[in-house]
Amino acid sequence: MSRPLKFAANAVFAIVVLAGTAWTATALWFHLAGLPLILGWALLAIAAVVAIYAWARQPLLGWVVVGLAALLTAGWYATIRPSDDRDWAPDVARGVKAQVAGDLVTLSDVRDFHWQDSDHAEERWITRTVDLSQIETVDMLTSVWNNPDIAHLLVSFGFAGGEHVVFSVEIRREADESFNEIGGFFRQFELVLIAANEGDIVRLRTNHRKEEVRLYPIDLTPDQQRRLFLSYVTLAQDLEAAPRFYNTVTANCTTVVYGLAQVLNPSLPLDSSLILSGRLPEYIDAQGVLAGEGSVGDRRAAALITPKAQAAGEAADFSEAIRRPAAP
Repeated sequence: MSRPLKFAANAVFAIVVLAGTAWTATALWFHLAGLPLILGWALLAIAAVVAIYAWARQPLLGWVVVGLAALLTAGWYATIRPSDDRDWAPDVARGVKAQVAGDLVTLSDVRDFHWQDSDHAEERWITRTVDLSQIETVDMLTSVWNNPDIAHLLVSFGFAGGEHVVFSVEIRREADESFNEIGGFFRQFELVLIAANEGDIVRLRTNHRKEEVRLYPIDLTPDQQRRLFLSYVTLAQDLEAAPRFYNTVTANCTTVVYGLAQVLNPSLPLDSSLILSGRLPEYIDAQGVLAGEGSVGDRRAAALITPKAQAAGEAADFSEAIRRPAAP
């Protein structure tokens, strides 16, 4: 083998070993602790050293060692299964459950917390029955807490009479966990669908977490509104039957909703805004369903509801208040 080819082969092998070792070490970190973690890391280090030694003696043997290590790692990783039975954080302790009877949908475990601050609330879970024929509006809410390119996505359905139901796809944290983007790549969190009243889930973000929340009306036909709502119902039923893992890229608050929205348009294009979710208004506008007039920038400015929500405080007409046009 020529020197350049040998160098390239060595480089490829080294990259594979380093990447595999780093990935496995991180996965062990998120799923083991104490002595099991130390033993796991020790075995991983031994496997890496053996692979490099075997490669130095005979490259094919090195690849055999890497392959065996990968199979063992994959076998262990496959044993990590999503669960519906853990000591959950209170705000994600219950995923919404749904039953359909014609136009009537009964939602159980709808969150209706009264928040004292961003971490403490008077907990209340309720049951609501809604009539699909009474859906009047669909609004997309984006909530930004740091990077303007990254936003949490919520979808609110408005019904005749002024009531709203908000759906939010979230990580299901355990009581002692906090969100970690890296952990979202390694099966650290389950996925949960929360249904909540706006006075809970929106007010929490605007008034207590002080996030930058925007509300965008979405222009859908009554049939599209109904089908989108039912896609959330299906997701709720699917998660009740079989828990799933959250994934920072492939199963997050935006990509899951993208999958649900395909009931409206199966040919919806993939786009970077599914990752950079703060840019969703541009994506929605490109699909022709972002309501309102003016440029996307104009509509983005008009969509900001945090000041209105904070001014409304604990008002009973919170949902109406955040939709009133801002004073000139």
